[in-house]
Amino acid sequence: MRETKEKRGVAFTIFVHMVLIFLAFLCLFFFYILIINSTRDHYQIQKGFSFLPGTHFMENLHNVLNDANIPVVSGIKNSLLVSVGAAVLATYFSALTAYGLYAYDFKLKKPAFIFIMLILSMPTQVSALGFVRLVEKMNMMNTLWPLFLPSIAAPAVFYFMYSYIQASLPMELVEAARMDGCSEFGTFNRIVLPIMKPAIAVQAIFTFVQTWNTYFIPALIISDNSKKTLPILIASLRSADFLKFDMGKVYMLITVAIVPIIIVYLLLSRFIVAGVTLGGVKE
Repeated sequence: MRETKEKRGVAFTIFVHMVLIFLAFLCLFFFYILIINSTRDHYQIQKGFSFLPGTHFMENLHNVLNDANIPVVSGIKNSLLVSVGAAVLATYFSALTAYGLYAYDFKLKKPAFIFIMLILSMPTQVSALGFVRLVEKMNMMNTLWPLFLPSIAAPAVFYFMYSYIQASLPMELVEAARMDGCSEFGTFNRIVLPIMKPAIAVQAIFTFVQTWNTYFIPALIISDNSKKTLPILIASLRSADFLKFDMGKVYMLITVAIVPIIIVYLLLSRFIVAGVTLGGVKE
């Protein structure tokens, strides 16, 4: 009987690993197609998929970087500025708001939480027209500021931070810091933020990727070529004239666009893997 249970356990483990391997293959296969096609020219890509890489990688990269109509270098700089700014603002101020609602008791505490959740349920497209009009009145059209400053108010990030802080931050630690004479901002910056590193790392990655891939709002606000982000440049390259359209350049530009996302994930993944609250108080 015991041997039968052990065999079933081994079979179940093998099955789980096979499913995970299959899912990993599905996720990585499309990246493999992207990288392979970035090494082939337009006519080779039109012939169909190939498992073997081509010999046009440097040619495609040269064509992308030297296209006068597609300022890739400035697009990368703009996307990095917007994405990093959005990630920093969203994570810091969302964590600060979550700490405020968690650590303080005031009359409007529950209404404030409900109000933030109602904002979370509002689609971006509904408020887009009003947002563009506001940007026009503030003379900020065709600038990068409206693309990351609104990230100060990020309801989804706040909700994640609030849930995390409820589960990981003991109020005894906050009270001890107050008794030692630490200021409220000092308590947040020196004690609360280190405890929330895993949550901040997760939301920083999600916010960075979401902002990096955002096309709708930047397309409404940015008109100058030198200030466009990478998603707008990719869309403009994809909609180019049929005679000038080059699939090799498109795949190469997409490959260039995902490199910063991979780098950010590799830099922050150690905090996610750790996933352990620092400095917690044991009962």
